[in-house]
Amino acid sequence: MTTFALLLTSPGFASQSLSSALQFARAVLQLGHSIDHIFLYQDAVLQAAAAIDLPADEPDLSAELADFCQQQQIPLLFCITAAEKRGVVSATMPPRRGYIGAGLAEFAMRQSNVEKLVQF
Repeated sequence: MTTFALLLTSPGFASQSLSSALQFARAVLQLGHSIDHIFLYQDAVLQAAAAIDLPADEPDLSAELADFCQQQQIPLLFCITAAEKRGVVSATMPPRRGYIGAGLAEFAMRQSNVEKLVQF
């Protein structure tokens, strides 16, 4: 079985990347593989914002991703520096429930546990 990591770099609200990553993650686990972690970088860190206000008819894929990762015990990490630059988190604004701030060094170190890295 293969161990995957997912790297999300596109904003989930402006592209299909978050939905595609969720579908891919579910398929990977159904096939018996594992996911070591999911890491959000660049504009994908916008998903970690606690104050996301979506129209009632739009699915909250950020919450769905957090719930999925919590159920499957997959660390859902976001680049803290990229999030701070974009105003997503600060000393007075914590991230959305389920999202864990991390640095690029942690992301790089985790790659030693992974056989395949897939970017969305």
